[in-house]
Amino acid sequence: MFLESIATAVPPHRYTQPECLAAFKETPAYAVLNRRSKALIKAILGSGVSGISTRSFCMPEIASGVGRSAQELNETFEREAPLLAIAALSPALEKAGLRGEDLDALFVCTCTGYLCPGVTSHVAEKLGLRETAYLQDLVGLGCGAAIPMLRSAAGFLASNPGAKVATVAVEVCSSAFYADDDPGVLISLCLFGDGAAATVWSDVPGEGKWQAGNFTTVHKPEQREKIRFVNAGGKLRNQLDNAVPGLAAEAVAELYAKRTVEPDRILAHSGGRDVIDALEALLPLPVSETREVLREHGNMSSPSVMFALDRALASANGDRRLWLTAFGAGFAAHACEVWR
Repeated sequence: MFLESIATAVPPHRYTQPECLAAFKETPAYAVLNRRSKALIKAILGSGVSGISTRSFCMPEIASGVGRSAQELNETFEREAPLLAIAALSPALEKAGLRGEDLDALFVCTCTGYLCPGVTSHVAEKLGLRETAYLQDLVGLGCGAAIPMLRSAAGFLASNPGAKVATVAVEVCSSAFYADDDPGVLISLCLFGDGAAATVWSDVPGEGKWQAGNFTTVHKPEQREKIRFVNAGGKLRNQLDNAVPGLAAEAVAELYAKRTVEPDRILAHSGGRDVIDALEALLPLPVSETREVLREHGNMSSPSVMFALDRALASANGDRRLWLTAFGAGFAAHACEVWR
């Protein structure tokens, strides 16, 4: 399948890590943490060691994002996820010279909230998709979801020649904020931000167009408990083990061995500083765009790898082969090749 356009979006409320620390310290959730937990929060948010400078959230006030009820968190996701998805998809459609009614299919992936009908229904209504357009929501795939979503889009295009397909990875991570004395929970609270990335695809080749394919995947369900969401009183609570950077690197290395060509650049999900360090220790190329995305936006979950792709395409110059990888809950990892 051939890329017609790509666009990204983040909410307008942007904060530095020290600003996040100052706001969190004023919350009841911070007050009940033990001494070790408070020291961990200060070390991550106050010292710059996380590799993150800023994060963007859908909420206008940071402090209100922690300690909300399950109902309030669910309402935040239902309100904000469609708006953020549209903020990415609208410019992608404009770049492709299309309107919502021109789309034959819309795929949306997310893991930070649940709607039935899904986010696709809300986006389709707001952007005027035809009633006959195919809508598919991919949920439960975690941070690695964008690449399986692209694979689904490729399958639709293969069986529907001439179609125009859009994909959106959207996460309102602030609607899944949770705080307790578990180190993995606290690290998650300090790393994640909100964002969305949209792409438009067709089966029409053209001069200079980028093509995606050669999808691969690996899943290790025996490692499921290392990284997943669990239900905590109706809230999403991120379960994160310190073994995750090593698991991610090993899985990505396994996928990289299956590539068909030597890439000019490697683009990865920005899981966190330790994850990126582990990846670069096993891969032959640095993941520079991934570090940039982490620095400016934190870990946005599924949209992150697409933010890295957007940056790479904007500065591709003579590059012709890109290798994308994303990973997360499952434990699962995915990859694909993008070339021209």
